Amino acid sequence: MRGIENSSMKRLGLWIALLFLGVSSVSAQAPMPLTLQRTMVLSGITGKFDHFAIDETGNRLFAAAEGNQAVAIVNLGTGQLIQSLSGLRKPHGLAWVPATQSLYVSDGALAELRVYKGSPLALAGTIKLSEDADDMVFDNASHLLFVGHGGTDSANPARIAIVETDSFSLVANVPVATHPEGLAADSKGGRIFTNLADLSEVAVIGTARKSIEGKWKLSKAAQNVPIAFDSEHQAVFVACRNPGSLIMLDATTGKEIGSQPAGGKADDLFYDAELHRIYLISGAGEVDTYQVDSGKKLHSLEVLHTALGARTALFVPSHNLLYLGVPATADHPGEILVYSTPRSGAAQ
Repeated sequence: MRGIENSSMKRLGLWIALLFLGVSSVSAQAPMPLTLQRTMVLSGITGKFDHFAIDETGNRLFAAAEGNQAVAIVNLGTGQLIQSLSGLRKPHGLAWVPATQSLYVSDGALAELRVYKGSPLALAGTIKLSEDADDMVFDNASHLLFVGHGGTDSANPARIAIVETDSFSLVANVPVATHPEGLAADSKGGRIFTNLADLSEVAVIGTARKSIEGKWKLSKAAQNVPIAFDSEHQAVFVACRNPGSLIMLDATTGKEIGSQPAGGKADDLFYDAELHRIYLISGAGEVDTYQVDSGKKLHSLEVLHTALGARTALFVPSHNLLYLGVPATADHPGEILVYSTPRSGAAQ
């Protein structure tokens, strides 16, 4: 009897060991949050990139090439530069709107919003704004484009320009306290969120009334620059530079409900609704990845080291791709690194 018991115990121990090894193997083979797929080298690009936009149907990537005072247009099939929109001085925000087949570009030095149409793209109109015209977000539900600008002095007050894209007309100019940084849209809720970094504050704009409906003061960190919205969890994420951190806010109350440390010089932020992840891009040459669990808890996953000064990117959910701009240096051309994210079934 004892021999039988010993044999059974050995088999049980072996089964447990194999089960443990199997779990360990699965864990070891779990996909990385971001995997480098390709590098697009853009000869002729000088200096740094600012924001990006994509024409998915036309397979084109638009990059605000500040050093060239232009918008670079890249064929995503070949990875080659196919057009450059010149005549700009300090291009910042970009938005491609498929419904109007138009590219919208904000220029901080020209203090204006430009629209480009046609094939090849050509300037089709301008709207005068204040100095430091910067980031923008398009709200698909209302067909409105929200553009942050101004705040440099009393002659250039800080505002959010609201532009009707179908007619390319300025329909409102919402005053805000200081220069607006990143913007994010809650299309279903009819809200736009914008970071007021100088005040450590988030302003909430209603798309229907075109006015400020709320102000949320941050308490754990300051210099909140990029921002992202999570519709499923009704959360707003803001990345702060002092100290480097990611703050999770309740999208209804503005209450801080989570935080994690992050790299310094945060400049771009994206929420991946399929994987429930956040990608934070910083000028320190890092991409921080975070997970939001079913209990609305925030967890740090991985820090991907990229290149110094690679501070802006574009996440394209339909392609499961992140495009990251690497600035040109005296001995190295500008590049766009293309990272893939795992499919939802492979996410851990």
